[in-house]
Amino acid sequence: MLELGCPKLSQDPAAIRVVKEEVVTVVFADTPGLVMSAVGPNHYAAGDALVTGSTGDPWCVSRERFDAKYRPDAGQAHGEPGPYRNVPTPVWAKQIPGPFRIARSPGGDVLTGEAGDWALEYAPDDCGLVARDRFERVYRPA
Repeated sequence: MLELGCPKLSQDPAAIRVVKEEVVTVVFADTPGLVMSAVGPNHYAAGDALVTGSTGDPWCVSRERFDAKYRPDAGQAHGEPGPYRNVPTPVWAKQIPGPFRIARSPGGDVLTGEAGDWALEYAPDDCGLVARDRFERVYRPA
């Protein structure tokens, strides 16, 4: 299995720029915990966003990152539970041809991908993994 760590896709000539367009459902954690996403564990702190994507996939987003990247979509105050739309922001992505593991951050949670899934770099030291079918539904070229 290929071990990617938290890759610097911005420096990879085979990576492409993509944008996510999605409305998600969000609640905010009262206490620290763990949510199991489709690709692996996501540890979170109190106050972090617990997100369920339009495809039913759960994950978490640190509150700082969430506040910068999501906006309320149903008139609720920012920070209240409910639907949120992501701010379309280009990120780096690369489809990986075989099974692989990727760290969400250096030393962070490790996610496991299958052949054809996508590695993403949201920002330096902020990585992710999106299954191929979900990627095809919610991402488009930037």
